[in-house]
Amino acid sequence: MKRVGILVGRENTFPAALIRNINERGQGVVTADFITLGGVRYDAPPPYDLVIDRISHEVPFYRAALKRLALEGTIIINNPFWWSADDKFFNFSLARKLGVAIPRTVLLPQKDYIKGIVSESLRNLEFPLDWQAIIDYVGLPAIMKPFDGGGWKNVSRVNTLEELITEYDQTGTLCMTLQEFVDFDQFVRCYCIGQEEVMIMAYDPRKPYLSGEQYIYDPDYLAPELKARVIKDVRTLCAALGYDINTVEFAIKDNVPYAIDFMNPAPDAELQSVGEFYHGWVTEAVTNLVFKRLVLLCQSSRGAWSRRRPHRAGKKVERRRKQRLEELPLPLGECRGEGLRKKIVSSYFRTKALTLTLPER
Repeated sequence: MKRVGILVGRENTFPAALIRNINERGQGVVTADFITLGGVRYDAPPPYDLVIDRISHEVPFYRAALKRLALEGTIIINNPFWWSADDKFFNFSLARKLGVAIPRTVLLPQKDYIKGIVSESLRNLEFPLDWQAIIDYVGLPAIMKPFDGGGWKNVSRVNTLEELITEYDQTGTLCMTLQEFVDFDQFVRCYCIGQEEVMIMAYDPRKPYLSGEQYIYDPDYLAPELKARVIKDVRTLCAALGYDINTVEFAIKDNVPYAIDFMNPAPDAELQSVGEFYHGWVTEAVTNLVFKRLVLLCQSSRGAWSRRRPHRAGKKVERRRKQRLEELPLPLGECRGEGLRKKIVSSYFRTKALTLTLPER
């Protein structure tokens, strides 16, 4: 039996629907439930074969526990090592090198610092900042937002230099970015599951959360050529970042999709927020991803069995377990073969620098 654990925060409908989907499809061979974590031993055997992480970015204890599970061979979606290493400013810089359109962006030093950081600690820091040069480059209006965060928290629009300095003075210890504002003609948020499956959603960021008005179901919202470019950019970004669950947001101006946010490894999927169609789509897509990854795990386990030359009875047990998994009603035709293997990150400990070939400047 394979066990799937779901690690969640405040959300309700998506994790519950996902667990129900996995259990119905798994028929007892694959089961899913909510994880319970207490004191985590460093030598305990992993209780799960695969974990879907929805909250560890906000709870350091969870993140540390997931890294330890990954060390023991548990599949973690999304990869906790890459997620920990990422920030939005790095991602903007990476996207530019990958040929994705990005608004002009500047990283700003923090306004305040933690206790113990004094003026002598900051001798390498330019002071005061050349604010005029910054806005000459970015332009006004501009968007100021944390270099690491989500959920539209601490995001503000500034229209003048005075507004920029006023907003900056209220950011405390947050490290911020200042980004060119794109006065968009269209706006989309795109789910990307397994670095391959893409759902483009017409989205209005000006509407309030849970208003039922943010997400609009319109399959023909984008023209065919623009839709193809958005899908290509989404796959490029998610493959480069190594995220199996993510959303990418584009502000579209003059038929150019500018990627403005694509570090969302625990994206909103609540029924009340995204609506029935998108909620159902992402639940089904993540369920498919879980079973695909488990099939790959079985294939790699089979290889490990042969290398260890086990007792004949052990081979029979392994064959029966593999057969039961393959008999499940899954899209296994999409899961077999080296093609998919090459799309899956082979090691949690491989850095992006080793997996990407970036174009020349």
